[in-house]
Amino acid sequence: MAEDIKTAQRKLTDRVMGRPGVIGTAIGMSRGDHCLKVLIADDRGRRGVPREVDGYKVVVEHTGRIRRR
Repeated sequence: MAEDIKTAQRKLTDRVMGRPGVIGTAIGMSRGDHCLKVLIADDRGRRGVPREVDGYKVVVEHTGRIRRR
């Protein structure tokens, strides 16, 4: 995986982490292309998420709360 998508993920993480409802970011696939994901616990996390970062599409994925076992 190219370093540029990892750099884009770090930028996205810096921008969205700490906001209500956001629990993480990830690199994934959307329709056959690499994308960035914002993982949210609830709909509050959708607010202010950019549509793209450095040319990579940003997808919001509702995961719910992630609990440690």
